[in-house]
Order: sequence, then C-alpha cells, then structure tokens
Amino acid sequence: MQIRILMMCVVLFAAQAASAADSPPTKTAAATTTHAGKSDQSSGDPQQQVGDIDSVVAVVNDDVITRYELDDRIRDVVRQLQRQNTPLPPMNVLQKQILERMITDLLQRQYAKETGIRVDDPQLDQAITRIAQQNKFPSLAAFRAKLEADGVNYRKFREEIRSEIISTRLRKREVESKIMISDKEVDDYLANKARLGSEGEEFHLAHILVVVPEQASAGKIQAARERAEQALAKIKGGADFAQVAASVSDAKDALKGGDLGWRSGDTIPPLFMDQLQKMKPGDTSALLRSSSGFHILKLLGKRSANAPVVITQTHVRHILIKTSEIMPDAEARKRIMEIKQRIEAGADFAEQARRYSQDGSAQQGGDLGWISPGETVPEFEGEMNKLKPGQMGVVQSQFGWHLIQVLARRNADVSEKQKREQARIAIGTFKSDELFQDWLRQLRDRAFIEYHLGPNK
Repeated sequence: MQIRILMMCVVLFAAQAASAADSPPTKTAAATTTHAGKSDQSSGDPQQQVGDIDSVVAVVNDDVITRYELDDRIRDVVRQLQRQNTPLPPMNVLQKQILERMITDLLQRQYAKETGIRVDDPQLDQAITRIAQQNKFPSLAAFRAKLEADGVNYRKFREEIRSEIISTRLRKREVESKIMISDKEVDDYLANKARLGSEGEEFHLAHILVVVPEQASAGKIQAARERAEQALAKIKGGADFAQVAASVSDAKDALKGGDLGWRSGDTIPPLFMDQLQKMKPGDTSALLRSSSGFHILKLLGKRSANAPVVITQTHVRHILIKTSEIMPDAEARKRIMEIKQRIEAGADFAEQARRYSQDGSAQQGGDLGWISPGETVPEFEGEMNKLKPGQMGVVQSQFGWHLIQVLARRNADVSEKQKREQARIAIGTFKSDELFQDWLRQLRDRAFIEYHLGPNK
C-alpha cells in the first residue's frame, strides 16, 4: 500500500497556490554541458530518462534548472499519476507544467534564503518524525524503510519536506500575518452560510485554475479565458477531468488531477458554494471567474459532517523555550526542565513565564485562556489532553520546548462567539489561498527567468 503523506497543519488543507501562467517566450538553449560517458538517448517510455545530456533548461535569477533535474522530477510525477490511475497528459504538456512548478519552488527557496528563512536538519528530522507518527509508524527508521520499499528516494523526500516547510513559513510571514477580517465580512459569511443551508456538509472537490496575471491586459485575460473554455469543452466532450487538470491547471494540485479532497462548507469560498449547491456528485461547473483567474469545479462527492454540539475546552498556560542555532535542542530541553523543577519546588509559574518564556503569552504569565480542540499544534494538544488540572508536562513542537500546565476543563456549547471565530478561520483560509497566489505571481514578475527548453525536447 502506498503511503499518503500527511503534511503539517496549515499544509494539510490548504494549498491551492498557483504558479504563474504568463511565462516568457521559450528560448533555444545556448549552452549545454555533457557528463562524460553519457549520450542523448530519448525513450518513448515516460518513466525512462528523456535524455542523458545535462543541459540547462531554465535560468532563474542566479540559479539554473538542469535537464537531469527536470527529467528526474518528471519520472517522479509520472509514477505518482500512474499510482493514482490518472491518464497521462502529453509529455510535452507535462514537461512544461513540471518546469513551471520547479521554477516557482526555486523562487521561493531563493527568497527564503535572502530573507533569513531556513530549516535546519534537526527541525527537518522533527517534522519527518511527526509525519511518520501521523502515518502510524512505530519509528522513523520503519517509515524510511517503507518509503524506500515503495521506490521513494529518502534524500529527495527530505528535501521536498524541507521545501514544503519553507513555503509554509513564507506564506505565514508574507501573507497570513497581513490578513485583516472585518466584522462585516464575518456577518456576511454567516448570513450566506445560513441562506445556502451548507452547515454540516462536506464536499469532495476537484479543481482546475487558469491564472490571470496581476494587471493583465485585455488580450491576456481573453487568452486565459479561451484556455479555460477549451479545457471545459474537453471535459464536457468526455475527457477525463484529472487528465485535463494535469495538462492545463495552474494550481498546485494540478499534478494530483486537481483533487482538493474533502472540504467543509466553512472553508469553501462563496463563489464556489453558490455553484456547488446546484450540482450533484459527478457534475462539472460552468466557468467561474475570480480575482485569481478562471475556475472549473467537479463535485466528486458530498456527505454530512455534523459537528458535535458540545466540546471540551481546556484552560492552559505554558512556557516556551525556542530552539535555534544559538539554542540547540538539548540546551532548550535542559532549560525547560530546570524551569519545571523550580516550579515544582515552589516557584510561581506565572513569574517564571514572564521571566523566561519566548512566547507572546509571556506577559500574561503564559496564560493561553480557554483552548478548543484544534487550536494548537498537534504535539501541544496531545500532551495537554493527557494532563489533569494542576498537572504539568513537557513536550517538543516545531516551535521549541513547552512546559504546559492545565488549570481547568469544561464542556461548552457551540456559542455564537465560537461560530464567529470559525467563520474568521474559514474566511482567512480562502483569503490566504488567493493572496499567496498573488504573492507568487509578484515574485515571478520580479525575477529573471530565461527558458532553454528546446521545442522538440
């Protein structure tokens, strides 16, 4: 059985960050470097290396993407599509899609490096350990063994996870930290949700996005519309949706056949929900226009998802010692254990938090107030749930080492305040998707990108 890789919290559901569609004209390669003993031998089998000559296929600012790197990624994607039983698009189309994705990923890594975002090996090991635990593996070694048995190169897997973490951190810093949601937006969202009657429903969606570049001319908008209309015509004519998505879509999930998985009505933009209410499983939407571009939806399934009326909330406080280059993991753990010992010996928790905690709650004595399920990272919540009121526990998360103390628990009805908070989260989710996509387009607009992918490659 193939492993379904579970990414970290905001990576889990998110997603739909598109790479820009408005690319510079293709240029013929001007330079080629050949490894000794290799020859240019093309193969009709898409899983075979297209060519052994390690030429440059794209220049991205001061970096390059080579033919070998592109072919290697193509092989990985072809294996993934075949495992999903998704019909393969034409190889030249797939090649272009993958190259565009590689350019976008490289631009993010470059920007992260320039602006001080990095993921060191201990942080990466910690993230992969969480993925192994989420996939029910007893150890990281067992997880690695399963990956390699399934033909996954573990070194490449590690770097892919590193890139995902960097992308998530960029998204938080450049987009999510700047999102503002007004009370009127929350009021409108709740009113629209009540009008549509979508509460308690989940939708399994597939999606095609044709991006319209920021400040695009009328000609470019029309070209994007025609491209989307051609895709819709193919689908209406009987073409496989997943194959068309892999060939046409600019969304990040394109090479997964556009599959967005199950989404609650809370997290689906009103533009989509208006259309979904008119659709039955198996239906494909008309062409939809948003600020991001043109969308096509396919409703794969629909189910009830009634949330419990009563939830258990925990009143908790904590002290955080962050890990960094100057604060290694072992030293951070030692410090948090020393603080725990002082509190157990009679020191005041709140005073210790104000003095030592590196979390924003430090000035409140570490008090996080009443926490509902899902509001903290999984490691924190898991340890918190094990503790009885008055008890303390230590746990490591992606942020560092936490000393947690549970103060009280209560059962709470889903109040109007909580409904509004859930609405804010939902609004923030689809705002973040669109704004991150815009940010990626701007990143590409500022970059120097030169294509050396020959027309016959």
